[in-house]
Amino acid sequence: MDVTTAILTRRSQQVLDGPSPGDEEFIHLVRDASAAPDHGRLRPWRFVLLRGDDRDVLGNALAEDAEDEQNARQLTAKLHRAPLTAILVFSPHAGHRIPEWEQLAAASCMTHSLMLLLHSRGYGSIWRTGRLARSASARAVLGLVEGEQLLGSLDIGTPDPASLHTRRPQEDVSARVTLFRDVIRHETAKVPVGSHAA
Repeated sequence: MDVTTAILTRRSQQVLDGPSPGDEEFIHLVRDASAAPDHGRLRPWRFVLLRGDDRDVLGNALAEDAEDEQNARQLTAKLHRAPLTAILVFSPHAGHRIPEWEQLAAASCMTHSLMLLLHSRGYGSIWRTGRLARSASARAVLGLVEGEQLLGSLDIGTPDPASLHTRRPQEDVSARVTLFRDVIRHETAKVPVGSHAA
């Protein structure tokens, strides 16, 4: 699958069944995805992989923050929407010359690259945030240390084949691109006649 096709046909997949990548295949894909832009090659991210009953342990942690028992069951059930849950942890290098916002951008670029690579191999994924990203109990059970942040999780598995190659409608983005000469022309037009630059 060429890059343009991967970009235009990738979708966040709500329904995912098996199989999912095994641990070695996932590590291989992350290694490839880590070629994404990353100023300083800091790799300010890591994954925690959950399968099977592992997800119940995390679900029980999320349930501690639930409003009631029904909400707790829903939170636990949501972790079983795919055969693999890859928890994305942002691990910035504090005090580094590369600012934290650039490190967060690197983590996001890597994650998008990973989702494209998964799609190119016939897997589906969806990046979920929600309650997980805000849960102190989840942080504890996942072993996050001070300074790390939960960026959510990737649900990964095999989607319905019919959903894999529908091209996304392309929108007109010309208003999002400005030629610098047009900016200069616009700014020059604002200067009153007879005025002089200081």
